[in-house]
Formats: sequence, structure tokens, C-alpha cells
Amino acid sequence: MSQEPHLTFDFDALGSSAGHLIIPGGSDHDELRIPVSSINRGSGPCVLITAGCHGNELEGPVVAQRILEWLPVHLQRGRVIVVPVINPLALRSFTRNTPVDGLNLNRTFPGRRDGSITERTAYAICRLLLPAADVIFDLHSFGPLWNFPPSTTTIPIADAKLLSDTVRVAESFKLPMTMVWEHPEAPGMFDVIAHNGGKIFVCPEFGGGMVNPKDLDIYEAGVRNALIHLELIGGESEYPLYHEKRSGRLLETRRSSDELSSPVAGIFEPRCSVLDEVEAGDVVGRIYPLGDGASAMIEIRAPNKATVYAVRSSAYVDAQEQVVLFARDMTDHSLESLRLSVIPSA
Repeated sequence: MSQEPHLTFDFDALGSSAGHLIIPGGSDHDELRIPVSSINRGSGPCVLITAGCHGNELEGPVVAQRILEWLPVHLQRGRVIVVPVINPLALRSFTRNTPVDGLNLNRTFPGRRDGSITERTAYAICRLLLPAADVIFDLHSFGPLWNFPPSTTTIPIADAKLLSDTVRVAESFKLPMTMVWEHPEAPGMFDVIAHNGGKIFVCPEFGGGMVNPKDLDIYEAGVRNALIHLELIGGESEYPLYHEKRSGRLLETRRSSDELSSPVAGIFEPRCSVLDEVEAGDVVGRIYPLGDGASAMIEIRAPNKATVYAVRSSAYVDAQEQVVLFARDMTDHSLESLRLSVIPSA
């Protein structure tokens, strides 16, 4: 058995083709076979669409499969590679991390040829799929414990032109929110490896972990809009209807500072909704402490004027667990500030 990852089909063939990305076996797990589809019309940009990085985010794999139903007929130029599930072990266990080694695939890039199963998967993706792509859409959701609007996200990029191009493609999805977020866990992310290679990388966050037809239609429409923007398919793009509105906003957040956490363990009651505008001091949630000698209900208040972009679903939370996340409208000045805050890669 080959110890190098490989593809089982002619990856560069024109037309529609499909096969598997083979992740070699190791001491921790046998060989993995990850389905890959390629629709290639020749001249034009190549888009790599991946999903299923985190096993408890189910919207992306469904949207990727939906896209494969119509893309072979509608793709007019360029190429689209679709990998509906890049971490099947996590998906089968409905866990964020790979159960075999406990690693988060999206903190493991570029991986290692002789590493654990998650590291070998990241290595194979970087070696065999990423080099072919000009643009990457890595489909995620915010997970089953959060309410989150259909969105596209990117992290700050030191290269001003790449950041501008990436934000423009992210906005082309025409989802209710486009977010540039300063993420505290950027090392090892798929985004960083792609950006370091000069590639546009957009991470759509498709809601909060609930798969239903109406939301899936919105997510699929977003990907279709982006492919229209890249002139790979024909048609007119439009904002999907979300909460009775057809609009989008460009926001920015610094994850390390724009978060509210519960001061104690207890049941969290949301008192706000995603995309609400709040003022400093507004009540955005309540905590009902549990246990012997539990204190009275605690109100959680917004520290500043902001937009709510994520709210923890009503659930039990531990002390210091995040419950509400905030953002602000992005301006040209704040975009430049975020760019300058990035340390360029070596």
C-alpha cells in the first residue's frame, strides 16, 4: 500500500469526473477514502468547495451535495472541485474534532505525512487539492449550540489586495452578514495556509447547526451567487429572503474582546436575537444559577453599542462559557487597521 496520499481518478480531465482522495493508513486508523468530484470546463478560475471539516456542522455537506446535483449542467467555464465531507470520522461521530486523535482538522493544516489520521488528512488536502484551486469555499456552520445568521467570514490578511479581493468574493454570496474576524486560533487554520499561497479563501458559516429546507435554500443560493460573481455560471444573483429582509452587512469583530461569557454555571436565557442592534447596558441574556445555595438570576448586559451576531441557544452553560458575540459595521479605516494588525508570514 502506498504511503503517499493519492487520487483514484484523472483529476485534471475535462468534463465531469469523480473518485476518491486516499488517505494512507497508519497505526491509529486504516486507509480513508474521501469522495471527490470535479467538473472541468477548461479556461477560467478553479474553485475548491469543501465541507464537513467539523462533524457536528451538517449544513455544509448537504449544500455541497445539492450543488453537485445541478453544477454539471450549469457550469459554463473554469472548474469546480467539490469534496462534501473532508473529515468523515468526525461526521460519523457527530463531533467537532476527529474522535480517533482528538484533533480539530481546522487547526491542523498543513498537516504531516507521517502524523495522526487528522494530520494525514490535512497533508493530503494541502498536497493534492489545494494547489489546483484559485478560490476556496470551506462550508461550515456555527454548530448546534448557537443561533447564527447565514454568513460568510474571513480572517485579516496582511496582503491588502488579497484581503480586498477576498472580502469582495465573500460579499458576492449576498448573505445577511459578511464578517471579517480576528480569530484567536488562526495558526493551523485552512484559511491561513490558503492565504499564504495567495489564494482567496472564504468560510461560509451556514447558521447554527439546524438542517431545515428553508435555511438550506438560503445557503445554496449564497454559493450560487458567488459562482455567478466569478462568471462560472450564468444567471442573476440576488439577496435571499432572511427574517423578511433581502440585504447584507459587512461587519468586523475581534473574537478575543467582543464576547460575553457567563459568570457562573447555569441555564442561559437569550434576551436578544442575531443581527439585533443593542446599546451599552441593554440586557441580552439571563443566567439562572443551579445547585445548592444558587444565587438569584443574573442579567447579562451589552458592554457597548454593537450588533449581535451570535447567541447561545437556551441551554446549560458552564462558568466563563461564551453566550453572546458582538460585531460592528466595518469601515475602510477598520479594514485597514485589521490588515495592519496581521504579522506577515515568513
